[in-house]
Amino acid sequence: MPVVETERHGQVLVVRMNRPERLNALNHDMRNRLAETWTEFRHSNELEVAIFIGTGRAFCAGEDMKESLADGAPGGRRPVIEDPFMSGALEKPVIAAVNGFAMGGGFMLVERTDLRVGVRGTVFEVSEAKRWLLGGYNHGHIANLPYPIAMEMALGFRFTAERFYEVGFLNRLVDADDLMPAAAAMAEHLLTLPPASRVNTVHMMRQMRPEPTAEQQRLAAALHEHGAKSDLMESRAAFAEKRKPQFRGWDDPQDRYRLPKL
Repeated sequence: MPVVETERHGQVLVVRMNRPERLNALNHDMRNRLAETWTEFRHSNELEVAIFIGTGRAFCAGEDMKESLADGAPGGRRPVIEDPFMSGALEKPVIAAVNGFAMGGGFMLVERTDLRVGVRGTVFEVSEAKRWLLGGYNHGHIANLPYPIAMEMALGFRFTAERFYEVGFLNRLVDADDLMPAAAAMAEHLLTLPPASRVNTVHMMRQMRPEPTAEQQRLAAALHEHGAKSDLMESRAAFAEKRKPQFRGWDDPQDRYRLPKL
């Protein structure tokens, strides 16, 4: 079975992550196929709108921890080609149809979309704080959510689709049977707009959306290096062994008072 499936419905492309046995966790093959799919979509003269969904009971559970533990690449190996969806180079609108769990990297995929429909009861979580990882996820929370909500997400609290609809992260909240019809209705509306107006509006809105600065990215990298690498390895091992991690904290206790700043 292909790890990413696509369906064409007129000018609409449905992109479906297809690893249901792993809750659509992002492995190297899926990252590569998504990058290829978004590149093909970007350059198509027939396709104008995409709907992004997962197979089974999850949208995407995030990084495939088993693969990354096996090959020693925390965060997963990068695609061999640039992914225009993740880089922000995709000029066409993408609608997320969030059918189930959106965790870690799966939450980040939802964050990168332009319009979002979520099924009632869906759970969103960012687990990086629990595993001592720091990076783009936290930037995204702060840029695109109210600060207290962003802080909750960054610190590993779980959110339901109902709560995310209340704070404006989701455009529509629906029952499972209504997910694709609701996403398709949004796509249908987009296709009624003049093509240049649709593309230019999406581009303008994306350009106005806050993104992490170079200084903030450097701070994230410095803070990641400032952490205890032994805790990172312990958290990943505990996950694989299905046990509670035993964290040690900083190698030098005084490091907690010497945090890098902007």
